[in-house]
Amino acid sequence: MLELKQVVKIFNKGTQDEKAALNGVELAVNQGEFITIIGSNGAGKSTLLNVISGTFSPDAGQILVDGQDVTRSPDFAMACYLARVFQNPSAGTAANMTIEENLCLAELRGQKRRLRRGVTSARRTRYRDVLKVLELGLENRLKDRVGLLSGGQRQSLALLMATLSTPRLLLLDEHTAALDPRTADKVMELTDLMVREHRLTTLMITHNMNQAIQFGNRMIMLHEGRTQLDVRGEEKQNLTVSEVVSKFGQSLKDETLLSAG
Repeated sequence: MLELKQVVKIFNKGTQDEKAALNGVELAVNQGEFITIIGSNGAGKSTLLNVISGTFSPDAGQILVDGQDVTRSPDFAMACYLARVFQNPSAGTAANMTIEENLCLAELRGQKRRLRRGVTSARRTRYRDVLKVLELGLENRLKDRVGLLSGGQRQSLALLMATLSTPRLLLLDEHTAALDPRTADKVMELTDLMVREHRLTTLMITHNMNQAIQFGNRMIMLHEGRTQLDVRGEEKQNLTVSEVVSKFGQSLKDETLLSAG
């Protein structure tokens, strides 16, 4: 479904601050996989999502979606393939628009726009039904501006918006990191429910090792722009947090030994 071939992304090229955020990344993602992505700061996690989404253009390599080359496709062109939820609850929603207007925009993502009424009575009824899944009472607040919502409510809405049009690929960029633990747990429950219900192919960045192990059927670890670990299925589910942390430590230890040598 998604394939990255020797993808490279270099920042500040030709300067003393040159940094290879992605260094020949190879990744093949099958339809319906839910992949958690871990790695230390600067490992290349967000850059990976940025090149997949078209926010950044890679310096080398190739990106394929369903066999089609999208390597140079800008982010607006990638909207027909994917949806993304960011760490900041404000990033995926329009604060000055109502809940129903935000949902309508999300539903029409990637489609040709015509001069017609956006929020119809049929859509409004549908939005009430899908909002009930969140169990936050938002189905009774369709006319409220999104800026009035709490961080957890807004992130839950952003997640719903991202899945409303059933994207081919869902990108989750530390989407629970800015939430308190209780709200983060609720948003993760919703995430798991929506991914399973719609059978969404999903890539999720997280610094929470429990989340990385508990959710999804595959986990990869990035380090210095390369894939250092790729586990799936029963092997992934049997991992413990201490084992994952030790693998992080080994990667850093290996880097130190190589530098010393």
